[in-house]
Amino acid sequence: MDAGSRRPVAGLRGPPSSGRGSRAPESPPRGDAGRFPGAHAEPRPRLRASGRAVRRRARASAEAVRSRRRCGRAPTPWDVNTRAQAQWGWEGAAQAHWRRTRWAGCGRRCDGCPQVSDQRSPRPLSEPGLLTPLGGGAPPGRLRRCHVSAAAAAGAASGLHLGDAEPRPELRRKQKLAAALVLEAVDGRSAEEQKTRPADPPVLPAPQKADAHPENMQGALPQKPQRHFRRGPPNLHLRAPGKDSEDPRQGDTKRRDEAVGDAHQEESTQRTVVSWRGAVIEPQPGTELPSRKAEAPARPSSQAPRIQNPAASPNERQRAVIDAFRHAWAGYRKFAWGHDELKPVSRSFSEWFGLGLTLIDALDTMWILGLKKEFEEARKWVSKKLRFQKDVDVNLFESTIRILGGLLSAYHLSGDELFLRKAEDFGNRLMPAFQTPSKIPYSDVNIGTGAAHPPRWTSDSTVAEVTSIQLEFRELSRLTGSKKFQEAAEEVTRHVHSLSGKKDGLVPMFINTHSGLFTHMGVFTLGARADSYYEYLLKQWIQGGKQETQLLEDYLEAIEGIRRHLLRRSEPRKLTFVGELAHGRFSAKMDHLVCFLPGTLALGAHHGLPADHMELARALMDTCYQMNRQMETGLSPEIVHFNLYPQNDHKDVQVKPADRHNLLRPETVESLFYLYRLTGDRKYQDWGWEILQSFNTYTRVPSGGYSSISNVQDPLNPQPRDKMESFFLGETLKYLYLLFSDDPDLLSLDTYVFNTEAHPLPIWAPPREV
Repeated sequence: MDAGSRRPVAGLRGPPSSGRGSRAPESPPRGDAGRFPGAHAEPRPRLRASGRAVRRRARASAEAVRSRRRCGRAPTPWDVNTRAQAQWGWEGAAQAHWRRTRWAGCGRRCDGCPQVSDQRSPRPLSEPGLLTPLGGGAPPGRLRRCHVSAAAAAGAASGLHLGDAEPRPELRRKQKLAAALVLEAVDGRSAEEQKTRPADPPVLPAPQKADAHPENMQGALPQKPQRHFRRGPPNLHLRAPGKDSEDPRQGDTKRRDEAVGDAHQEESTQRTVVSWRGAVIEPQPGTELPSRKAEAPARPSSQAPRIQNPAASPNERQRAVIDAFRHAWAGYRKFAWGHDELKPVSRSFSEWFGLGLTLIDALDTMWILGLKKEFEEARKWVSKKLRFQKDVDVNLFESTIRILGGLLSAYHLSGDELFLRKAEDFGNRLMPAFQTPSKIPYSDVNIGTGAAHPPRWTSDSTVAEVTSIQLEFRELSRLTGSKKFQEAAEEVTRHVHSLSGKKDGLVPMFINTHSGLFTHMGVFTLGARADSYYEYLLKQWIQGGKQETQLLEDYLEAIEGIRRHLLRRSEPRKLTFVGELAHGRFSAKMDHLVCFLPGTLALGAHHGLPADHMELARALMDTCYQMNRQMETGLSPEIVHFNLYPQNDHKDVQVKPADRHNLLRPETVESLFYLYRLTGDRKYQDWGWEILQSFNTYTRVPSGGYSSISNVQDPLNPQPRDKMESFFLGETLKYLYLLFSDDPDLLSLDTYVFNTEAHPLPIWAPPREV
């Protein structure tokens, strides 16, 4: 199941611009007529200062630059000009800048200079130099660099007067002192070091902390153009996030040495993996949680038996699933091998992370379906081609559930240590995302540089993203013996548990990474950006041997909140559905993503929760089936609206034109699998068979692969969208294969727990039978 989750900066305001296309005089005028455009009417005193004042201002400027470097943002004259602006106002600082650019022989036309118009550019910094905000009043981050000498920039920034006429042969002693201090702060090295060892251009964001040391970390990587966040943002009020991190220079040498050592170790040895006490031993009452227990002993033997021959004798429906998988895999192998996703109609591919997303997501599916030849081919690609030392931003949630979860699952099913080594490497590279003031992780992290940040469109993370990574990080800690993964993930769970702003266990959709508080309060949904929070409460409790009562209490409270606030019945068929609540107003809108809930409720009932959870699961399963059945193609749209009052067309479900698409999602067949496995009612198998037939009829592409479609209500022209999401192989076909199996021991629900991307992970300590 996919959570579907998938910032103007407030700065100092400069003087009013003279307007687009205006230009300053060519020579420095005198008197009242020579004032900088937008300056005050009063004459400006000459910028003179004593040696002590110069040193004080230079130190303040240097500290401002160091502060900017510590928070991971490039230093700009907005920092170093602050002192001069406070002392002499905008006019004084601007006049110094005017003389610097006019008489230092700049020769360039930079934004913010009085010689050019107030044009701005969003291009990122890619060459050494300084930004200049003076004159045009444009905000930081939106300006081109001013191509002047660093010494002149430092002198002007510290408030020094550079003269009225021709440029002088050399700066005065006071100016040299100020320039040296500012340049040392910008470059991070002493003046002597700068003479003997020139610096590389500062083109990368701040590296990660020393405690997160992915393998093969290099000092500098080529910077790629910034990519926009993959999924479109909602209509939100934007605000500028700050950053709070340690000095990026701390521990660089140590981190590089450790990275080189790790690289040699991965190539030449098989690591000994350990765990800590309590991970696989059957729990007794009062057993402490693994993350709070003592040091790690020897590596545990998995409680989950590996699947040796899962597809020895598949039945007819299972063979149909295998045929569908092979057809999809053939298209991926032919047109998109090693890339993230297949575009089957155009016979090409699309990239998201550039990490072979479909291939990794499908590893355990191939093993379960018995496709050993395809599995070995994919395993060879992982061994030879999969490298995480790349300058690329990945979404923490999506990469955790798909890549980390996929590698861990492939390791458990096959026993191949290669997948565990890759999982540990990737997990280390995700850890910088947790380095926030609140410990609520950023949504995105660069796995090559370690720089983490919120989405491009908001400073918040979604609740589903930050609370749906715990299964994978906890399991990675259990296998490697490194407690940092589990501790970081569980700290998020404990923090969210303690927050106010919930409504009978229901949580808002967004949480701020800096304050650690919920935002956009009063909106509650089980759809995109909140769904898997509820799923992972239950599954973490099952994964940990049913000992973590806090998780169970939060889950049970949330189910009661759903019953009380979000549950309704439609007309005329009285279908039970889950709507949304916005500031006390109910909406009869239900995402297809919400169809994970019947399976989750049934799983909880199987593990001893109230029997009425199973009754609710059956009712919601009927609704999800009708969301497919009442469409002309037999495939559910992305979003439906239920009728609360009888309509002339006698249908319970209404679909808006913008919501008619189908993305090959797995949530309905996922819940069908749970309901059939736990009840034995064959109608659930029949419903799944109908959905598979509809996939083959309306989404199968003859050249290979399956495509999402734009209109589930038009069987004659469903309008292919030319994209096969990785979860079609990783989830949808896997759950269909398991649905059609009559073997309850095939990935037993008493032995495995599936993450939200359908990757099975072992339950640590199944409870003893009484």
